[in-house]
Amino acid sequence: MHDILTDLVRAWETGATVGLATVVGTARSAPRQPGAAMVVLPDETVVGSVSGGCVEGDVYELAQAVVADRRPALRRYGYSDDQAFAVGLTCGGIVDVFVEPVDQRTFPELGGIAEDVAAGRPVAVATVVAHPDPERVGRHLVIRPDGAEGSLGSARADDAVLDDAHGLLEAGRSQLLRYGPEGQRMETEMQLFVSSFQPRPRMIVFGAIDYAAAVARQGAFLGYRVTVCDARPVFATDARFPAAEEVVVAWPHRYLKAEVDAGRIDNRTVICVLTHDPKFDVPLLDVALRLEGSQRPFYIGAMGSRRTHDERMERLREAGLGPDLLARLHSPIGLDLRGRTPEETAVAVAAELVALRWGGTGKPLTDTDQSIHAEG
Repeated sequence: MHDILTDLVRAWETGATVGLATVVGTARSAPRQPGAAMVVLPDETVVGSVSGGCVEGDVYELAQAVVADRRPALRRYGYSDDQAFAVGLTCGGIVDVFVEPVDQRTFPELGGIAEDVAAGRPVAVATVVAHPDPERVGRHLVIRPDGAEGSLGSARADDAVLDDAHGLLEAGRSQLLRYGPEGQRMETEMQLFVSSFQPRPRMIVFGAIDYAAAVARQGAFLGYRVTVCDARPVFATDARFPAAEEVVVAWPHRYLKAEVDAGRIDNRTVICVLTHDPKFDVPLLDVALRLEGSQRPFYIGAMGSRRTHDERMERLREAGLGPDLLARLHSPIGLDLRGRTPEETAVAVAAELVALRWGGTGKPLTDTDQSIHAEG
């Protein structure tokens, strides 16, 4: 929903009513993940996507109908063998899409949510997408680390959902939850979709070289908030790294330690060490590889030749890092694409990040028979 939030809020601020469609459930080879969203604006233009094109036409018409009669709708889309041109997913997947009318009356909390997202504050929204009482469908509960706003229709339901929603928010996950009509466990009559809005994950690129510029561009493309850090001010400039949100002049290991102490490193953080200079990368990796718990990065990769890698590993062992800690290091960085240019190397790094995130094999799809898209 991040990608449509600006347009959604702009229309909301004018007092207009728009149709908001959100993917709340998927199965098999669905093209978009839960949380993907599409909005039909008052001028009938569309922003966003719920299926990559397979069912957008039908969702567009449904959104217009929902705005007209002001009644939310939950619709399932799947492949139809009976009709070649039936509305459905030709990829064989199943997508559940919830469509709701959004304006200042149906969603008064939206402005505050947008402010939280813009400020990088974590916030989640629980929306009733199915309930025995039609009047409950479309209600919202806004969850923040320090409290909640809105209601799902009863205090009992709100209390039941809060713990689960706080857990999803902390993990940065969006998910469909099922309860009884008043939040009873082990029942399914009430379905809620929790959309979590966390600050974008960080990618910190150490080493202000040409490869770093390409990796920064790929990181920004994947949705990371990119920082480039180098101790040499002549190379670490904003002009050389336009894709980075910040360029920092500092010794790499000192900068990383300060970010850890400030609580700005977490389990989603990606660290790319491109210096391939032992006076920079060994102290830096000594800090990064020892991080534990909620501050252990998702990925730590280091660039260099096989010889550089072997020498680096020996220096790290001399620094006291054992096999378990060294196993956290992805070195040489990236998948084996045999690329040569900075841009090709950056694609290899991005490919490894995507594969690790979703459990991909890194093999050509023609050599596999698994589902193309990750489940859930």
